[in-house]
Amino acid sequence: MMKSNVSEITPPTPSPPSPLTPSTPEIRLRKLVDEREKMIEQVKKLKAQLEQKSQKNGSDNGSSPDGEIVENGNDPNIIELQRDSNRQISDFKFKLVKAEQEVTALEQNVTRLEGQVTRYKSAAENAEKVEDELKAEKRKLQRELRSALDKIDELESNNSHLSKRLEKMKSSRGMAPTP
Repeated sequence: MMKSNVSEITPPTPSPPSPLTPSTPEIRLRKLVDEREKMIEQVKKLKAQLEQKSQKNGSDNGSSPDGEIVENGNDPNIIELQRDSNRQISDFKFKLVKAEQEVTALEQNVTRLEGQVTRYKSAAENAEKVEDELKAEKRKLQRELRSALDKIDELESNNSHLSKRLEKMKSSRGMAPTP
């Protein structure tokens, strides 16, 4: 059997993410887009090679490389090459569709996560606003408490003073001569 001039291109196998390095959706998305572009290029190259082979075989006028005439272009080597090329093309198309689906899923995930980030930022801002309002209310209440405590101290002091005066007045009446 004759060796073909078409080099077999094997699709790059993505390496599994290391458990030590977390992969963010953006990194995975970028890798998938790069892989998709490479696969598209490989499909284009294979199609071009297939086209060149078919043009070359068409110009041979139905003769095989061994010099024998082949009816209807049924050279087994060409048929095998076409099968291999078609198989590779379908594999790449399948991988391309799968990669596009994964890209779509990741884009949806990114959109969902961006929405969550927006909601969390809004909630955090509201919480900070409420916290500031509560701190201001606390300071106001502490001032009112200090004022009330000062007033209580003042009233207790005044009450004590008045009680002492009342006692003095009672005791001075008790000592005063009764007519």
